[in-house]
Amino acid sequence: MKRFFVTLFSSIMIVMLMLGAYIYLPLYFETFDNKIRDTYFVVRGERPTSEDIIIVDIDEKSLAELGQWPWERVKVAQVIENLTEAGVGIIGFDIVFAEADNSSPKKVADFIGLDLEQVPEMNIDYDEILAESVANTPTILGYIFDIAQNNTKNEDIFINLPAIYIEKNLMSDTMINPTRAILNVDVLQDASYSTGYFNAQPDGDGVVRSVPLLMKFNDDIYPALSFEMVRILLDESKVIINHNEIGVESIEMGEKIIPVDRYSRLLINYKGPGKSYKYLSMSDIYNKNFEPKDVEGKFVLIGTSAQGLLDLRTTPFDSVYPGVEVHATAIDNILNGDFISRPNWAEEVDMFSIIGIGIILAILLSIASPVWMFIIASISVIGIVGANYYLFVEEGYIINIIFPILTAISVIFISNIISYFLESKQKEMIKGKFASKVSPAVMEDLIKQGNTDVFEGNERDVTVFFSDVRGFTNISEAMKEGAKTPGEGAKNLINFLNEYMDPMTEIIIDEEGTIDKFIGDAIMAYWNAPNDVKNHPDKALSAAIRQIEGLIPLNKSLSAKNKPFIDIGIGLNTGPVVVGEMGSKGRSDYTVIGDAINLGARLESLCKGYGARIIISEYMKVLLKKEYIIRDLDLVKVKGKSEPVEIFEVYGFGYAEGRLKEELDKFNKAVHLYRNSNFKEALEIFSNINTWEDKANKKIYDTYIFRCEHYISEPPTDFDGVWTHTTKG
Repeated sequence: MKRFFVTLFSSIMIVMLMLGAYIYLPLYFETFDNKIRDTYFVVRGERPTSEDIIIVDIDEKSLAELGQWPWERVKVAQVIENLTEAGVGIIGFDIVFAEADNSSPKKVADFIGLDLEQVPEMNIDYDEILAESVANTPTILGYIFDIAQNNTKNEDIFINLPAIYIEKNLMSDTMINPTRAILNVDVLQDASYSTGYFNAQPDGDGVVRSVPLLMKFNDDIYPALSFEMVRILLDESKVIINHNEIGVESIEMGEKIIPVDRYSRLLINYKGPGKSYKYLSMSDIYNKNFEPKDVEGKFVLIGTSAQGLLDLRTTPFDSVYPGVEVHATAIDNILNGDFISRPNWAEEVDMFSIIGIGIILAILLSIASPVWMFIIASISVIGIVGANYYLFVEEGYIINIIFPILTAISVIFISNIISYFLESKQKEMIKGKFASKVSPAVMEDLIKQGNTDVFEGNERDVTVFFSDVRGFTNISEAMKEGAKTPGEGAKNLINFLNEYMDPMTEIIIDEEGTIDKFIGDAIMAYWNAPNDVKNHPDKALSAAIRQIEGLIPLNKSLSAKNKPFIDIGIGLNTGPVVVGEMGSKGRSDYTVIGDAINLGARLESLCKGYGARIIISEYMKVLLKKEYIIRDLDLVKVKGKSEPVEIFEVYGFGYAEGRLKEELDKFNKAVHLYRNSNFKEALEIFSNINTWEDKANKKIYDTYIFRCEHYISEPPTDFDGVWTHTTKG
């Protein structure tokens, strides 16, 4: 009886706590709820997509055939004309043309001072050509709203609104209010009958789960590109926004009623991973190498899946999902009424679930044996998840899952004797199983987190870091030669290394890195294992830059003590590796292995040959979020790798300025010429910079000058710009 009352009282306290958290702290738990629903998508599997939606893709093939993006606008105009000629229903651009096309003959003529009356053939403006195509075709241009609240608001812009928006029962204005709009150049913006923004703001964990269908800017309501395309093709001129006491409830467009959240965001009902819709290559449209029936009468979205153009998103199905397909899915959802939404009655159901689950489980567990306790717990959690899954997948309703599960789990552990017993047994089991396999520090962390899977070898993306002291052999020999007594040289060398290692290690730890090992004068570290590290490529590169900067005060201190000068080289790479506890029985360690690790080590070795201090790979560079001063160093095949990799030298944070900017601009231009076999022009630029006394890298120019002179005297066949390194350095 005592157990019953203690259990019941504790359960009531848990229920009250959960209700309080549900009402007052919902955002703290939202990420967990979202992750579970992401899993629902994966478990549910793929669903058929609408055949009326086509994506014209600026893909790798298009870039290879039509050149580097952005293209001349006349090419884009030709694509629009070809689609229109094929009978397209409507065209939407998941692209903004925010700057004028400076490749236009007219712009070039103006730049070099030509008199257009004397050379009338140069009086051609590609922006005007594209504007004419936009004006005469069913084309909707896209633009971007900036929703960052710390930006200056641009209130003097004009965006055409060809529809009427009516707000009903407006009690709480919760629509997203952007601060400014990034529009197309005026000649294009003015030519378009209508436009729509293509913002797809991810949630806090980086996953795109919704699209705001409407935003309010300067007191006017503006539509998303997907919404506007559907409205125009359905020929609806009036849109009704229904509000309730907490914000927007739904959007009416003719007979269609679209359920949205309070911010007017449509929760995307994804159909599958990237490329679920039919894709046509932009180059094929440009070259008329397609079947007109593929686009006739259909929605066509023009966007990109090319990795280099950086319009890739993370969705529940896919971590590399073309952004344009998010908008395609939104159109699909609206057209077919295939929605997921949180209904008005969801809040009452959530609270009833918390109360009901808490009380019922408390009664059952107060009389259950340990075996039955486990059975009841399993059935409860499975039942909650199963019911929630059914409502989500079959009915399209979003009901809170994390709070009912938390309530169930919390109540299951209210029996303090059993809980204490199970917890103690679990700790003993962990110690007995892993005491001989892991270091004490790692084992303590395992016990604290209660996660044993981390040691069982799994694949994840990490950023690896290798550093090495330049000329360490000479330093070591100098210390031995300067020793006055036997053993003094070795002692001085160890003290010297510790004086260097201490600040370098502190920097890595401060940037959330994990020290893997010290190999003499070298350091190996990695990020994003065993714990997740957000933006780990930036964290690792920040540590490298700080180490290089930290050498300045360190060397001043060493110089004052008559100790040798220290210079280092650092190689970094990001990629998938195998992480886990590795080694022999009784002697193992948590570490990482894989090709990504090997490449990181090779990059560190290349620092000396290229005269660089920090070298990163292309795989890491594409993931960087912050701005850095970067040199496009080379395209190489390193020892042990058959595929070429582009490598970059990093100098520091921000943008290059002054002389450094001039040097990097000229260097990058020369490298581009070199990779395109223009060795004479490249040699001229390399040679010119090599005469500068203040150049940032004093060795790389000799390398490229040697190559250019070699290839000029012995022209290569099928030159691909790749330099093969047959040694580690």
